[in-house]
Amino acid sequence: MDRADGMDEIERIAAAAEAHDGAAPLDEATWRTLRRHPERARHRVVDGGFALVVGRELTVVVDPPARGAGVASGLVSAELAEAGGGELLAWSHGNHPAAAALAAAYGVERVRDLWVMRRAMAEPLPGLVVPDGVTVRSYVDTDADEVVRVNAAAFAHHPEQGAMDRAELAERMAEAWFDPAGLVVAERDGSLVGFHWTKQHSPDLGEVYVVGVDPVAQGQGLGRVVTLAGLHHLAGLGVGEVLLYVESDNEAAVATYSRLGFGHAAPDTHVQYRRG
Repeated sequence: MDRADGMDEIERIAAAAEAHDGAAPLDEATWRTLRRHPERARHRVVDGGFALVVGRELTVVVDPPARGAGVASGLVSAELAEAGGGELLAWSHGNHPAAAALAAAYGVERVRDLWVMRRAMAEPLPGLVVPDGVTVRSYVDTDADEVVRVNAAAFAHHPEQGAMDRAELAERMAEAWFDPAGLVVAERDGSLVGFHWTKQHSPDLGEVYVVGVDPVAQGQGLGRVVTLAGLHHLAGLGVGEVLLYVESDNEAAVATYSRLGFGHAAPDTHVQYRRG
């Protein structure tokens, strides 16, 4: 995909939609695919909107001034026809009512809710207590294989995160926001048992980007330890708020984050729909 093929328009419409809706219509993984692996994406740009298909995931974005004129339904109809009877997944970032109406119109089912939870960093953090025999430190380059291993084990059933390999790890670390000091790892007996990858979006906003604990070490409180270590790192950067994304049905993770002061508001929900 080159600029002549519509990237400028995709970027413009996505930015306008985010400013209007308060939620980004394209996530980090989609942008990374567009910019680093455009051959993996198919796009359709029309007057007032665009559709993207990456793998089995469809994204439809309509320029705010063009909404209500049938742009979205036209794009959805075209992409469903092109996909035939195959499975398609689609995210509604922010649980947009127009997306729900489209899903109902096309008989597409709601299959997954992803919560955004937030914490005001003006609230004091609990102290960090590291278990005996565990070392908590920042990432170094020789940790790469262990981070990939722990991530794959921790997210074996996660449809996106669990597929990260060394190449994708390198791509994420090549992003401008990456800071090795913000990737906190927990080590025991020479092996990584968990990690917390943080992200700073702006001077005032941080993110619990990924928290992973090796299944053999789960149930020992290490998730809380690495999460708290990363939060202390973000607090040291001076951010005023930290957000995170968590599956709504992951009761253990939601409980851990709630005890650390994170809360969820209903509009802060991303919904995934599936056809086929």
